[in-house]
Amino acid sequence: MSTASTAVKKTAKFNTLFWVQLGVLVSIMLLFEFTGIGFIKLGTVEITIMMIPVVIGAIIGGPLAGGILGGVFGLLSFSEAMFAKSVFGAFVFQLSPVATFAMCMIPRILTGLLAGVIFRALSKVDKTKLWSFAVSSLSGALLNTFFFMGFLVLLFWNNSEFIATMQSWGFATDKLFPFLAAFVGTNGVIEAIVCFVVGAALSKALVVFLPKKKD
Repeated sequence: MSTASTAVKKTAKFNTLFWVQLGVLVSIMLLFEFTGIGFIKLGTVEITIMMIPVVIGAIIGGPLAGGILGGVFGLLSFSEAMFAKSVFGAFVFQLSPVATFAMCMIPRILTGLLAGVIFRALSKVDKTKLWSFAVSSLSGALLNTFFFMGFLVLLFWNNSEFIATMQSWGFATDKLFPFLAAFVGTNGVIEAIVCFVVGAALSKALVVFLPKKKD
C-alpha cells in the first residue's frame, strides 16, 4: 500500500473520530439542556455547567471542536432567552433579540476556540501535560465570564431600561466594576471551580484512553 493511500486512510479515520467525539459532546450538552442541569437557576442568578463539554472538546479535538461546541452552547443559551426559560435572558431578549443573540454566541465561540489554542500552546512545553489540562479548563470558565460580561456591557450598559431593571433587582449601577463583580458573584466562582476540576479530570482521562494520531 502506498504512503499516500495510508495517509489518506489515517486522515479519514481521525476525521471520523473527530466528528464522533463532537457528536457525543453535543449530545451531552443537549441532555444537560433537556434535564435542566445545564443552566441551574436560582431566581435571577444562573449557574451553568455547559462550559465543561466545550472545554473537553477544545482539549481533545482542538480549537475547531471548541469553537463548534461553543456555538452549540451559545445556541442553547439563546434558546433559554428566546423561550423565556431564563429570567435574565428573557429580559435582554425583550430589549433586543439581535444583541442577545450576539451576546450568547460570540463569547462562547471565542472561549471554545481560545481554550483549544491555550491547550495546544501549553502542551508543547508542558511535558507532564498536567498544567495544560488545568489551565485550559480554568481558562474556559474565566474567558466565558470575561467575554460574556464584556458583550453585556458593550450591548446593554447604555440602555436606560436595562439599568433601571438592574437597579430594581438590587444591583448598584452607579459604577461599572462593582456592578460586574456583583453580577458575576458567587455563580462565577462556582462555575470556574467546577469547570477547572471536572473539565481537567475528564479531559485527562479521555486523552489517555482515546486513540492517538500517529505520524
